[in-house]
Amino acid sequence: MSLRSTLTRGLPALLAGSALLASGVAAAAPTTTSAPPDIPVADVQAHLTSLSDIAAANGGNRAHGQPGQKATIDFIKGKLDAAGFETAIQEFDAMGATGYNLTADWPAGDANQIVMLGGHSDGVESGPGINDNGTGSAALLEVALTVSEQQLQPAKKLRFGWWGAEELGLIGSTHYVDNLPQEELAKITGYLNFDMLGSPNPGYFTYDPSGQPEGSAALQQPLNDYLASISVATEPTSVGGRSDHAAFADAGIPTAGLFSGAEQTMTEAQAQQWGGTAGEPFDACYHQSCDTIDNVNVEALDRLTDAVAHAAWTVSG
Repeated sequence: MSLRSTLTRGLPALLAGSALLASGVAAAAPTTTSAPPDIPVADVQAHLTSLSDIAAANGGNRAHGQPGQKATIDFIKGKLDAAGFETAIQEFDAMGATGYNLTADWPAGDANQIVMLGGHSDGVESGPGINDNGTGSAALLEVALTVSEQQLQPAKKLRFGWWGAEELGLIGSTHYVDNLPQEELAKITGYLNFDMLGSPNPGYFTYDPSGQPEGSAALQQPLNDYLASISVATEPTSVGGRSDHAAFADAGIPTAGLFSGAEQTMTEAQAQQWGGTAGEPFDACYHQSCDTIDNVNVEALDRLTDAVAHAAWTVSG
């Protein structure tokens, strides 16, 4: 997650179901025969171990311009290609180095109605970046692989994205949006962002749709719904221009997402509702060398990955 803005709060939940989403995020009658899956967290952890190994083999990080970033993209792309996704790598230049965006389209669904789910694949140079944002990258990868395993037939097309150079100022996602022709942008009915899903002293923040493009509240609702269904209280947060949803929001596309907290300190009230430690950061290893495989709360990762899957199945129809 980039350091570019501040955190605020305010909102909760409703119920999940079929194709209930309004204004631009609404789907046609569902064609899928499968219910939202329970994603085994061990499978997500296996991807995190691979990302940790990639960092260890490439100077200790997966940062933009470093070999670990390209190795990360190659790892994710290899998994998706084998699962039948249509993948594409987009290169861009930033700070004198080549960056990489990876997108993966599931072949089924209406290509004129695209639901995007994404997160950044890079980390900072000071460490392996396992919570930030190995957790979001790994959760997205496992949800995508489950789409393939179940041979999901959604009404809308699902597109997954892994962005480069987020830590340098949302450069990869902004490049992607800025270089999409207007007619292609118009096909994206919503973008869901997943950046830091396993903070060790976790919060359960959902993106506040206030001030976001019309349709953002409906897009956010399935994420809130899932967490409410497992009795996890949520707190809305204004992530502002701090992560990769910002470029999509600036283009007028509805946005939503989840976040388990970064360098901010957990309050007493938050500790009471989430069982964490008040007075401590959500992630004391944020942007540090200790953001390793041991810097992940597995329960939070499990819950939030299942919320990602629930939203993917629900919003795509």
